[in-house]
Amino acid sequence: MRRQVLLFISILCFSAVYGQVSYSIPEEMAKSSLVGNIARDLGLDVKRLKLGNARVYSGDSREYIELNRERGVLLIKDKIDREALCGDTTPCAVHFQIVLENPMEFYSVSVEITDINDHAPTFDKNEMKFIISESAVVGAKFVLERAVDLDVGINGLQSYNLKPSNHFLLKLHNQADGTKNVEMVLQKPLDREKNEEISLALTAVDGGEPQMSGAMQILITVLDVNDNAPVFTQPIYEGSVAENAAKGTIVTTVSASDADSKLNGKVTYSITNTLDDVRHMFEVNEDSGEVSLTGTLDYEKKRNYQINLRAMDNGGLTDSCKVVVGVVDINDNQPVIKIMSKSAVISENANTNTVVTMINIQDPDAGENGKVQCFINENIPFVLKSSSNNFYSLVTDNELDRETSFEYNITVTCSDEGVPSLSSSVTLTLQISDVNDNAPVFERSSYEAFIVENNTPGLSIFTVKARDADWNQNARVSYILEDFSVNGVPVSSYVSVSADSGVIHAVRSFDYEQIKDFHFRIKAQDGGSPPLSSNVTVKVLIQDRNDNPPQVLYPVQTGGSLVAEMVPRSADVGYLVTKVVAVDVDSGQNAWLSYKLQKATDRALFEVGLQNGEIRTIRGVTDKDAVKQRLAVIVEDNGQPSRSATVIVNVAVADSFPEVLSEFTDYTQDKEYNDNLTFYLVLALAVVSFLFITCLVVIISVKIYKWRQSRILYHSNLPVIPYYPPRYSDTLGTGTLQHVYNYEVCRTNDSRKSDCKFGTVGSQNVLIMDPSSTGTMQRIQSEKNILDEPDSPLEVRTF
Repeated sequence: MRRQVLLFISILCFSAVYGQVSYSIPEEMAKSSLVGNIARDLGLDVKRLKLGNARVYSGDSREYIELNRERGVLLIKDKIDREALCGDTTPCAVHFQIVLENPMEFYSVSVEITDINDHAPTFDKNEMKFIISESAVVGAKFVLERAVDLDVGINGLQSYNLKPSNHFLLKLHNQADGTKNVEMVLQKPLDREKNEEISLALTAVDGGEPQMSGAMQILITVLDVNDNAPVFTQPIYEGSVAENAAKGTIVTTVSASDADSKLNGKVTYSITNTLDDVRHMFEVNEDSGEVSLTGTLDYEKKRNYQINLRAMDNGGLTDSCKVVVGVVDINDNQPVIKIMSKSAVISENANTNTVVTMINIQDPDAGENGKVQCFINENIPFVLKSSSNNFYSLVTDNELDRETSFEYNITVTCSDEGVPSLSSSVTLTLQISDVNDNAPVFERSSYEAFIVENNTPGLSIFTVKARDADWNQNARVSYILEDFSVNGVPVSSYVSVSADSGVIHAVRSFDYEQIKDFHFRIKAQDGGSPPLSSNVTVKVLIQDRNDNPPQVLYPVQTGGSLVAEMVPRSADVGYLVTKVVAVDVDSGQNAWLSYKLQKATDRALFEVGLQNGEIRTIRGVTDKDAVKQRLAVIVEDNGQPSRSATVIVNVAVADSFPEVLSEFTDYTQDKEYNDNLTFYLVLALAVVSFLFITCLVVIISVKIYKWRQSRILYHSNLPVIPYYPPRYSDTLGTGTLQHVYNYEVCRTNDSRKSDCKFGTVGSQNVLIMDPSSTGTMQRIQSEKNILDEPDSPLEVRTF
């Protein structure tokens, strides 16, 4: 079987590459037969077909061809019958596309189906009857039924044979559409008296190899005297009808006349089409010759019809004509949008002109009704490009930003140019995948936080917050404390930050008097790859708390000498005795000081300024006033709660220094005595405490040492060898001692003068066995009275 391969490839300059390949194969090839090597003909690698998920796209048409991606060849999927596929249309071809992905591209493939001689010519009827008058003149024509051969070309119907040929011969008339009308022409007058009936055989022969034929029998009844046949007014009639015309619509009217009269001149009309569907679509009124519509027309299925009409009189004489009916297209089909390939998700960093979807548009209407224009909705970063006839590619037209729009609903609308215009649309949903292209952004450009001094370590100070416009892991923000020094100390020793929540905690307790504020930087970093980050400055202000009492600067309090302010007895009211000067290291109202007179020898003589601490007389000094005046002034701050300090001011009311000295001598001596007594009491307490602690440590050490020795013997695995001292006696054979003595001795410093003695029973040496232990303890007691030798210690030994 001969197979022809025609290759034609065209490259288009769009975002995908397109080509076209043509093949030619005969019909009725077996399933899985080879059509062609598409990979070689397109110049593609077989791996490209596999990785690109190559497939055959044929739209709504049935798939006759399949693609073998492993071999890169096209194979017959189903046996192809050219006559069922295309009818009498030539050339007959199957059109489809090879679609590939990653990147998206497609190639158009056309496979021409050539005819083989698989059909014999056939007649619609097995026999045909004629009634012919014997007066029929030589040259009279009788239209015969044509044979039909579904094959085309040389395999189609080629010739007719009529046998016997004594009275008739065949005459063929070529038509414009390539068909042949068959007429039987009388070449010898009929003689009813000799042959009342004549039987002929009409054979149709095609030109295929092997040659095939079909036959029909013609029965002729010879009548007498009807010597005029009907004649049509014209051989060809033309008419047109819209495809949406209603049934019963009159297409045209034919007319034939017969010169005979009465019954011999009455003409009847009939349709002689046989195998096609003309008889189902049209009918002719046998009396009037009106041709009317009886079926439903569809321009997209068939655009014109040829109706063969016959006019016959009662004598059997006939004439024929042809009616050509053109179907007028109506815009009754809206464009059909076919998605060849599409992407559901695209990255926001996709390049411009990236192909998202490939679309095929089909409109079976003709002319302007079949011209289609497609467009998409506005204000989106996509554009629809026409790659070839009725093929479109949806590509990116601008940069994408998921943070602006994470999803696009793209509506593709296609409209034809008919009147009225018909349109159809399809909506494509496209998700934009995220790329880490946005750094975290803090809610403020800088932060200020306040904390009161003397705080508890771990206290939450403040919370910083940053947001990332990206999505999922790319938007997950972590907070990091940047390396920084505050007064030469790492900032991490002052504060810490929670990586997840951004909560700032105090690591230490702050002192306003040492540090009043400090600042540091926090970095917010997302979880993308690579990660993006931003920084913000946080300033922490320490707020003061009233935690420091006032400090008196003057008068200076000394321990060894007495300082007194002198006031002459001539001092008048308001005399400035001295001024108490104090400061408070706190700030604000915590450092506002007030002065009050707490105690005074004579409250009626002195007063203290509330704000300035000045001590002044409130009356004149008299001779009755004591020389030695003692004032206790309290200094308070304004904090909550307030703190205070007390200062003693000694005032001497005298006019001369000797008078002052005599008054204050006794006071000095008493003070020195009190100071010495306090010193000795403190020293004695310290010595006693030291001795007590020393004794306690010694006792505990001895106890621990003995306990450890006993544990060593207890856990030992050595055998116990008892020690039997002299004069040992075993009483009652039990192996135990007869008596056990336990002595406790308490002695004082003068115990050597005591008359305490120990009594003896039996032996002077006592051996004590502990049945719960593996060790042996021997206690050695001297025969001497232990009180006679007070300096000899009582020994207890453990073995």
